[in-house]
Amino acid sequence: MSADKPGEQQPLDAEIVESPGTPPADLPEPDYSDNGAPSFDFVRDRIEKRYTTSVGAQELAGIGGPEDLQSLDKKIADRKEAAKDKLAEIRRSMGKE
Repeated sequence: MSADKPGEQQPLDAEIVESPGTPPADLPEPDYSDNGAPSFDFVRDRIEKRYTTSVGAQELAGIGGPEDLQSLDKKIADRKEAAKDKLAEIRRSMGKE
């Protein structure tokens, strides 16, 4: 299109013509049946995606297996114990004043 001739340029809000291969908008999604139920493949793909996302998140967090989870639980327990001890120390010091 050339901008030299004023009649050649189409307005931005011109109707979009669907290509012959485009299905009409009223057809259901290919992953769903006519009554709206998802297909088995669609559900399986979503479950696999969630699983791989969780595995990736564990890898990024550095958690690899049950032994790593046990060490993580121990670290959490140690941190809670240290917090209790510190709180008790603060309470003792406030009581003496």
